[in-house]
Amino acid sequence: MATLTMRPYKGETDLQPIVDLLNACEAVDREDNYHTVAGLQLGLTSPNVDPDRDIRLWHNESGQLIAFGQVWLPDQFVDEVVDGYLSFRVHPTARHRGLEQEIIAWAETRLRVAGQEHALPAKLAVSCRDYQRNRIQLYEAAGFVYERSFLRMKRSLSEPIPTPVLPEGFTLISGQEIDVAAWVEMHNQTFIDHWNFHPLTIVQAEHWLTDPTYRPELDLVAVAPDGTYAAFCYNSIDPDDNLHRKCSEGWVGMLGTRRGFRRLGLGRAMLLSGLHRLKAAGMDTAFLGVDTENPNQAYALYESTGFRKVYSSFSYAKSIA
Repeated sequence: MATLTMRPYKGETDLQPIVDLLNACEAVDREDNYHTVAGLQLGLTSPNVDPDRDIRLWHNESGQLIAFGQVWLPDQFVDEVVDGYLSFRVHPTARHRGLEQEIIAWAETRLRVAGQEHALPAKLAVSCRDYQRNRIQLYEAAGFVYERSFLRMKRSLSEPIPTPVLPEGFTLISGQEIDVAAWVEMHNQTFIDHWNFHPLTIVQAEHWLTDPTYRPELDLVAVAPDGTYAAFCYNSIDPDDNLHRKCSEGWVGMLGTRRGFRRLGLGRAMLLSGLHRLKAAGMDTAFLGVDTENPNQAYALYESTGFRKVYSSFSYAKSIA
């Protein structure tokens, strides 16, 4: 492998070069992701990101940025394990020459140090789509083991969408009507029994709300008669992505029902409410993701409301000694 230079993230001056790299990868990989400076900046300024330690960039001998890697570490560790997630991209012209292994080695070192700092065992996770055979081979050769499968599903919004029916006494609120602290409590009580759950903080939620693409009318909550936040459906639209790819797609980003309020029809009502809002915003297709082992039969709900599988994503993990 040619001599490469690895360095930490330097701040805003790196944003455009990273975006250019990500979009160069997208032109070949065709994952239906258009990257922007605003979107990248939102992610890199998340409260749980330590840019100096969690991000690395690689340049070739000509100074060209050819790879980007980021390790995500949660604010709070669960099950007494420091669990991190590695996301990385390598320029199409620099692939399969050993750089991918170098990035993984850096991430393993980052997790090893984090584990030592917290006196806990460490685990590194990665993911890829079911058709990305090179990634699967890379992960398995590096000692990663398959853990979980997730589905990407889509539904045409041109097809009839049933009218949502909330249980008697429940009301629907959105956007500025939502109390962030109550929403965070609901989120955590909803997902605490899900795989790989990490508690969300109010600071993190408030950071999400600074997303320039956030649309309050797509952020929905069902409130119980006693005022408890019982269920939610957070939807989003990325106008830059839609413009670039010449499509009209929306996302059901999060859907959940709080423990104690399940089996009342809230999940279906909130999902249908979200689909109606996306259609009213001019979208013709809705996407979502689901854990194939979701404990609350989410896949059955999505399939019954017209969603169909597009592809699977695989999660792999490796214990770091």
